Amino acid sequence: MPWDNKGSGGGGPWGGGNGGGGGQRPPDIEEMIRKSQDRVKEMIPGGSGFSGKGFVFILGVVLLLWLASGFYRVQPNQQGVVLQFGKWVTTTEPGLNWHYPYPIQTVLTPEVTTIHQINIGFRGTNAGGRVQKRSVTEESLMLTGDQNIIDINLTLQWKIAEPGQYLFNIRDQEATVKIAAESALREIIGRTDIQPALTEARDDIQSQTRILLQSILDGYEAGILITEVQLQNVQPPAAVIDAFDDVQRSLQDKDRARNEAEKYRNDIIPRARGEAQRQIQEAEAYKERLVNEATGEADRFLSVYREYKQNPEVTKRRMYLETMQKVLKSTDKVILGSEQGGVVPYLPLDQLRKNSQ
Repeated sequence: MPWDNKGSGGGGPWGGGNGGGGGQRPPDIEEMIRKSQDRVKEMIPGGSGFSGKGFVFILGVVLLLWLASGFYRVQPNQQGVVLQFGKWVTTTEPGLNWHYPYPIQTVLTPEVTTIHQINIGFRGTNAGGRVQKRSVTEESLMLTGDQNIIDINLTLQWKIAEPGQYLFNIRDQEATVKIAAESALREIIGRTDIQPALTEARDDIQSQTRILLQSILDGYEAGILITEVQLQNVQPPAAVIDAFDDVQRSLQDKDRARNEAEKYRNDIIPRARGEAQRQIQEAEAYKERLVNEATGEADRFLSVYREYKQNPEVTKRRMYLETMQKVLKSTDKVILGSEQGGVVPYLPLDQLRKNSQ
């Protein structure tokens, strides 16, 4: 017992004197140490103290627990970045993996499938369940290739492609992506005139901005993949939008007048060409007819002339008769013979008139 009730003297507050009394003694420190050693011996197989097999057994258990602490799990949407004394040494895929336990190696597990979004030129705020856009003019106002100012908003989406590069090659990754994206967009807009930028060149601007931005980030070895670049709003600055709308309307009127003129030209030119071709063909036919008629008349005249040279009287008589036949062909006529003498014959003039009508 740590408490000793021997002695009858009074002594000090702990007893132990010869003066009598029943005071208590203080605890025996050596006894307490001895009992603690006995308990430890009971916990060690063989009861042989801290030497020998017991010590080896405890050391083996501690070593196994330390090695087991090196197992870690990487989720399907993550990749493991293993650090050895703080330096990136390897990247592991999803699943159960093992690394040298702390403090030799540690692991970081960033999410590589999460799509991050950055807005340039505007900010989205949620007010009462409705998303409202707030313009940021220091980001949205840009200078075009023809020295005009344009107000442009852009949204880009990105994800982690190489987690080791993403964690250790750049600092403040989202701010870096945003600054690089704004720089790339300003460069592309600086090569483009304002009119194409507002109309047909939007797809080209998006594509060229994505390619240039990815090239910049690859140069940084940022380990980031740009998945999408989309223009949200492209318009002139608010201060000059009315004047610009007037210009746009005038351009539309010009295009409409040009289209109408093109339509009229496409209608009238083919018809004019067809009419010209028709007249040319008619002239060619008329020429052929006149040439053929002239050739025929010349041949007929020559044939008559040859006949005339052979027998002039007969030819004259025949020509006279042919001429009289042509002259009297369409007239009403009465032929009287020479045997009538001096008697005036009766002529049925009313019948002749009726026949002529």
